[in-house]
Amino acid sequence: MKQFLRAALEWKTSCCLLFTGAMFLYMVFLWLFNTPPELMTMASLLLASVLASFIQFLAFTEYIIKRMRYSLRLVLFVVLFLPALTACAVLYQWFPTNRPGSWLIFLGIFLAFFLVFTAGFELYYHIAGQKYDGILGQYKKQREEQNQ
Repeated sequence: MKQFLRAALEWKTSCCLLFTGAMFLYMVFLWLFNTPPELMTMASLLLASVLASFIQFLAFTEYIIKRMRYSLRLVLFVVLFLPALTACAVLYQWFPTNRPGSWLIFLGIFLAFFLVFTAGFELYYHIAGQKYDGILGQYKKQREEQNQ
């Protein structure tokens, strides 16, 4: 039960962060194009955030899938999230779906965001790893000095 509650809290936190980010971007575009907000668009962003956070939870945590290489987790995320996001785009008419150029822009934006976020997380984990390597090195040095 404790693990379920911890997992639910992680999922809810992720969902809230994604929705907040989506709403921020939506508000920026509303301001840039001087258009009023639409309730259905906000609902679609909420649905997309719920789906994204669930797929992110599935792909990147060890609650459901215990052992999987990170590269395969990235592929799993894209394979599950792109169709879900596409369904939201079609269902809520985010763009004119009868124009091939619109689909290319949609896929381009998806891939650009995916690459930027992936690179950001990789950089964060690399920097955090260096920090912890330094702390571990200091700890080992102190232990050696104490044992002498």
